[in-house]
Amino acid sequence: MSSFTPNEIRQEFLKSKIGLAGIAILTILIITSIVTIVLIPIDTFQEWNNPSNWISNPKIAMPIWFNMLLIEKIPEHLILENPIVQTISTGDTHLTSHVFEFIFEYDQFPNDFIYEFSSEYSGSPLLQISVIRPDGIKFNLVSTSMPHSDLEKSHSQKIFSTDSSIKKNITLQSENFSFELDRMSSEDILFSKMDKNEPLKGNYIFVIDMYSTNTNNQISESKLIIGGKAFGIMGTDELRRDLAIGLLWGTPLALFIGLAVSIASVVAGLLYGVYAGFKGRKTDEVMMRFNDVVYALPALPFLIILSVTISNSIFVMIGFLMIFGWVGIAKVTRSMSLQIKTKGYVDAANMMGQKNSKIILKHILPQLLPYAFASIAISVPAAITTEAGLSFLGLGDPTFPTWGQILHDANTFGAAARGLWWWIVPPGIMIAITGLAFVFIGNALDAIVNPKLKR
Repeated sequence: MSSFTPNEIRQEFLKSKIGLAGIAILTILIITSIVTIVLIPIDTFQEWNNPSNWISNPKIAMPIWFNMLLIEKIPEHLILENPIVQTISTGDTHLTSHVFEFIFEYDQFPNDFIYEFSSEYSGSPLLQISVIRPDGIKFNLVSTSMPHSDLEKSHSQKIFSTDSSIKKNITLQSENFSFELDRMSSEDILFSKMDKNEPLKGNYIFVIDMYSTNTNNQISESKLIIGGKAFGIMGTDELRRDLAIGLLWGTPLALFIGLAVSIASVVAGLLYGVYAGFKGRKTDEVMMRFNDVVYALPALPFLIILSVTISNSIFVMIGFLMIFGWVGIAKVTRSMSLQIKTKGYVDAANMMGQKNSKIILKHILPQLLPYAFASIAISVPAAITTEAGLSFLGLGDPTFPTWGQILHDANTFGAAARGLWWWIVPPGIMIAITGLAFVFIGNALDAIVNPKLKR
C-alpha cells in the first residue's frame, strides 16, 4: 500500500472517468434527497401507511406518461381543489356557488366522480349539483336539503356518482340519447355522446349551488374528483399511495442507511484492527479470535432472527448491520497495521517515549484513511441491498417508505403476476443506481490506494 496526501488522491481521482461518473450520480441522488426533504411535506412521509391520507387517489393507476405511448388515451385522475367561488344575495335568498371547470380529452370513460365538501351553516340549506357538458346540455345531478340544525354546525359529506339517485336523475334527463342506458353507469352517460356510446370530449363545468336564508352559511372546503386510470409520474399502488413520493423519500432513507452503516462499520473495524495489530501478542490473538467468531456467524439468518424477536425498527436494523459489518475491515486494517508498525519512524516514536495512542493516531491511522474512504464507498451498496432484502422479506420497518418496503408491498399484492411493472421496476432501478454510484467511487479510490489494481 502506498501513502498519498489528500491533494494527490484528489488529483488521481479526477483522472478516473469511472470515479467522476460515480460522483455525478451521487450528486444527483443528494440533490434529489434535499429537494424531497424541502419540498415534499413531511406529512406524506409520516402518513405513508395511513389509508385515509391517500383516499382521493385512484387504486392501481398507471403513470400519466403512458398516454404518450398509447394510441387510445386513458383518462387521467383529476383532483380539483380550487373552484371558482361566487356569492349572490337576492332578497332573503343567499346563494353560494362553487364552479369546477376542466377539459376531458380521453378515449375512455372516467371511472367515477366524487364531490367532497365541508360547510358551516344553520337551518336547512338546499344543495344542488349540476353539470354543463361540452355540447351545452345541462344535467341536474343532485337536489337535496342538508340536515336541519337550529344552531350553526359544521358538516362534511361525500357525494358519489354510484349513488342510485344520481343515476335516476341522469336517466330521466336522457330521453334524447339514441342507445340503451340501463347498463351504463352515471359517469358513462354523463360523459357520452348522444348518438354514440363513446366519450364526448371537451370542456365540462360542474356547478355546486347552496341556497339558504342565512348569509353566514358557506361551503368552506370543496373538492371534485374525476376518477381516472392514470395518476402521477409513477402511478399508484393497491393502497392508492403515490409511488413517486415513495421513490423520492426512499432516496434520503437509502443514503442515510448506507452511509450510517458503512461509516460506523469502517470506523469500528479500523480502530479495532489497528489496535490489535499494533499491540500484537496476546492482545492481538484474543481480539482476532473474537473477530473470527463474529466473522463466522451467518449474518442474514441472524438479522432475520433479531428482526423478528427484538424489533423491526429501521434504527435497530442499522445497529444490527453495523454489528456484522466491521469484522472484514478489522482483518484488513490489522494486517496493514502490522506492516506499518515495523517502519523506522514508528520505532523512533517508541524510543522517544510517545504514548501508544499518539503513535496510532499520528503515524498509523493517517496512512489507512485512503483505504478507509474506499471501504466506506464500497460498503454502502451492501448495506442498502441488505436492508432492501430484509424489507422485501417483510422484516423491515413498515413505517418508512424505503425501496425495499415498496418491493415488499408489490410482492404482497401480486404486482408481477398482474403486470404492474411500474410498481416493481423503479425501486429496483433506484437500488441499482445508488449501489452503482458508490461502487464506481469505491473502485476509483481502490485503484489509487492499491497501485497494483490500477496497473
